[in-house]
Amino acid sequence: MKKMIMIGLGLVLAATLAGPTDAAEYPSRPITFLTMTQPGAQIDRLARGMAQRFSKILGQPINVKNVTGSHGTVMATELSRAKADGYSIGITSATPFTYEPHYNKLTYTYDDFDYLTLLALNSSGFIAKGDAPWKTLKEAFAWARKNNNSTLNAMFHGADDRDALMRMAKKEGVRLALLPSKGGPSVIQAVTGGHVHIGYVGAILYKFVEAGTIKLIAAALGERLPPIPDVPTLREQGYDEKIEMIVVLVAPKGLDAAVKAKLLAAANTLANNPETKTFITENLKMRPVTWGEEYADKAMKDMFDTFGEQAKNR
Repeated sequence: MKKMIMIGLGLVLAATLAGPTDAAEYPSRPITFLTMTQPGAQIDRLARGMAQRFSKILGQPINVKNVTGSHGTVMATELSRAKADGYSIGITSATPFTYEPHYNKLTYTYDDFDYLTLLALNSSGFIAKGDAPWKTLKEAFAWARKNNNSTLNAMFHGADDRDALMRMAKKEGVRLALLPSKGGPSVIQAVTGGHVHIGYVGAILYKFVEAGTIKLIAAALGERLPPIPDVPTLREQGYDEKIEMIVVLVAPKGLDAAVKAKLLAAANTLANNPETKTFITENLKMRPVTWGEEYADKAMKDMFDTFGEQAKNR
């Protein structure tokens, strides 16, 4: 009996020591980056690029897992249920955490995550097929009123751009037939295939605009998109709207301090790396943001509070 008690105490002690030991040795096995879009989408490309760069610093392979559905909430739900051990990390737009909790019943809350750093602002806008008979979103609404029984078929990326589009259509007196997407490639396919009249998409739009298969009809940010400076913003077209697709590095709440420190140190190294900056701004044509946990906490909370006020006044 005495021997069994001693063995039991040894197992308890081993289990107690395992956490800190594992944290000190982190990472000791492959890491998974979860992302909300399908392969080939701009956020997916960012996730894969970041996986390669974090892997070189941390010394372990990093796999990318695409978890699509419900504007990122499927991915966020899976992430919220993962162990807070640093082996499951999200690279996703901010809206599953800042926007969706105000409008949907979810199994997670804003406070269930550690927001490690912002990574980029995805250049975004509304697009139409290259030969569409309108140059702007406002003209597309006018066309719908005149030629399509006041119905415009549209594909959206997330709930925030969907709701903005609904508000603009209501102002213009146009009915919408809305379809959800699984990311940029699915929007491009739907628009170029003539399945929808317009769509909302991120920086993946640039190469298709250059090829002439689609056209940008509204810049969704607060300013025009530098590579296509002749296309006006939503506000310039008369709508009090701005849609920002901010991408964040996020983890389940409760990371061990040593694990978080290693992830933040890796992020800080990349934030100051010229090649990483070039990858984001030139290769992906995303907009730069301020990196760091302190800034991410403030930015995410500000967005969460802003969307919360909007939800109250809906």
